[in-house]
Amino acid sequence: MYCHGVSDIVPVHNSPFFRYTISMSRGILITGNESSLLTALCVEAAKRVENYAVAFIPREQDQEAPKVVPGDRRIILDWNPPSPVSAKTILLACQNNMEHIDDAILVCVPPAYRKKAEDLSAIEIDRLIDCNIKGWFFLVRELVAEFKKYGHGNLSMVLASELGSGSKEDQTDLVGPIAVSAFRSFAQGILLSSFDAAYNVMGFSMSEPGEENAFAAYIFKTMEDEKKNSGKWHKYGKFGFLGR
Repeated sequence: MYCHGVSDIVPVHNSPFFRYTISMSRGILITGNESSLLTALCVEAAKRVENYAVAFIPREQDQEAPKVVPGDRRIILDWNPPSPVSAKTILLACQNNMEHIDDAILVCVPPAYRKKAEDLSAIEIDRLIDCNIKGWFFLVRELVAEFKKYGHGNLSMVLASELGSGSKEDQTDLVGPIAVSAFRSFAQGILLSSFDAAYNVMGFSMSEPGEENAFAAYIFKTMEDEKKNSGKWHKYGKFGFLGR
């Protein structure tokens, strides 16, 4: 549970297995592709804690460098998604820098590959599997083991429902929708298989492009009412909030 006022910055959890108070900071880990949605989540994290950790999926050649959130002190962690050892290393780095992870937010906004199937390279196909499918499995496996160990934790799996479709002249994106579908199916499976777990699992999706800041605030607000909202898929849109 979370109390009002001070707990907006530092939460208090009443689990019999795990307790943290104002003497122990809230540990937040945000992972995923560089995107406006991930940046908005970083802004919300910076409002709540002095330090939080970010692990970016390695950039594509033409992607911009991650945007810095003014005034915050993020801890950037190296992540090699197809490596199970790298997933373990992320958790160890979080423990070294933040003592523990209370909230893990996984953000799926894959880059678009607008090419015909015959023009996709073997490297691009491998990257789809390694970074946008395999990496999530390895990371969630480590996070869930950590949360089970302490009997506490929030795992939030976040995606933007509507990917940019491009113009009529653009080729169809063959990669992004596959990554999103895999992530959604994985998240649904985690929700169904962890209904009686000591930790919390939530799914989030957004159908309103351009509303990343409001969506990020909604994610944190929903996550902080953990007992009420755990185990649900939460949809954010202009016509209201829908929870599955």
